[in-house]
Amino acid sequence: MARVWEADPSALFVRRLGKSAEELGHSQGKAECPDIWQLSNGDIAVIGRDLTAHYGSRLPEGVAVRADERIVVIPGNMLSAAKPDIADA
Repeated sequence: MARVWEADPSALFVRRLGKSAEELGHSQGKAECPDIWQLSNGDIAVIGRDLTAHYGSRLPEGVAVRADERIVVIPGNMLSAAKPDIADA
C-alpha cells in the first residue's frame, strides 16, 4: 500500500524554527543538536536523540513506527521556543 505522505530527500534546510541548542543551554558552546528546521517543501526536520529502541515497545494504542522511521526526542523548551515560528493551522 502506498503512503499518503512521503518525505522528500531533495528538500533543503531553509530556516531554524525557534532557538538553537546553544541558545537554550542544550549544547556546550558548539553547534550541536537538538534542532528543528523548516525544509524548502514546507516539511519539518527534527534533529534529536533516537530513542526508538526505548519507546518502541511502549507505544500507545494505534501508534506505529515503520522500519524506516525513528522516535526522536528533543527538549520540551525547544519546541516551545519554536511556537512563534510555526504557522497556525
